[in-house]
Amino acid sequence: MKPIQDHATRRRFLAQAALGLAATAAGGRLAPGAEREKTASANSARVKLAISTYSYWHFRAPKVSIETVIDKASALGVEGVDILHRQMDGEDRAYLQKLKRHAFLNGVDLISLSIHQNFVSPHLSERQKEIDHTHRCLELAYQMGIPSIRLNSGRWMTIQSFDKLMEARGQEPVLPGYTEDDGFKWCIDCIEKCLPKAAECGVMLALENHWGLTRTPAGLLRIVNAINSPWLGILMDTGNFLEDPYDKLEQIASKTVFVQAKTYYGGGEWYTLDLNYPRIAKILADANYRGYVSLEFEGKEPADSGVPKSIAMLRKAFGI
Repeated sequence: MKPIQDHATRRRFLAQAALGLAATAAGGRLAPGAEREKTASANSARVKLAISTYSYWHFRAPKVSIETVIDKASALGVEGVDILHRQMDGEDRAYLQKLKRHAFLNGVDLISLSIHQNFVSPHLSERQKEIDHTHRCLELAYQMGIPSIRLNSGRWMTIQSFDKLMEARGQEPVLPGYTEDDGFKWCIDCIEKCLPKAAECGVMLALENHWGLTRTPAGLLRIVNAINSPWLGILMDTGNFLEDPYDKLEQIASKTVFVQAKTYYGGGEWYTLDLNYPRIAKILADANYRGYVSLEFEGKEPADSGVPKSIAMLRKAFGI
């Protein structure tokens, strides 16, 4: 018999042998403990948990600092922090390096910069402003060692109030005189102009199923498939498909590079979804997703209780 010399091969051999012994002990089937371990491993698919800084600040005073969220993530044993750009105290180099240092000293990775932009405008000058903003944010992410940014397609803004938009379930009419095709063309052109900068910085663009053109899987995939770049993927927000979410999440799972997981303890700020996270974990595992799942707690319960409760639930759902 040829000796097992490769360390990785030896580890796989020993693991398989252990599972075989467990199966023998159970009469040819995996023993209950081994079954649970195998199921948890399949569900998690090497997923790591993170916390969005938005979880502690829902755009209402007082604003919670990024440093505070890093501290809280570290205390909870969570591996990453997803920074909401609008929550930052500045953009100067000293502040960016301070955040990076603080995260490192607390054993936390800075994994995403969630930014806002709107590429859906008939005015070239307005679209260029959004491209320039995205370029600047790519540089910010690069300076902080962050490997991805959250990207929005944008929307028509024919419903100005976000509260009203939520009352309309995220649907708004197209700007008079234009078509949906116009909006998609503008968005695709703008994202294509951001790709060279993303490649230069080594920062992924993660396009979210958000309001506007990406409200549906078809709209989201229309943009991503048209561009077909290794620097563009999908950000799956589990709470942004308001009706029949699971089939829609499954449609986008294969192109997902980052996940934001909504929870609503205490009732949601705008709406509440009763999401089945073991089912979502299976959707992601079936798509071989191996990235981060970042908690976006959007409930009215105080974050200091709602966030730990959410993290515990996600750990159980993903078997980690």
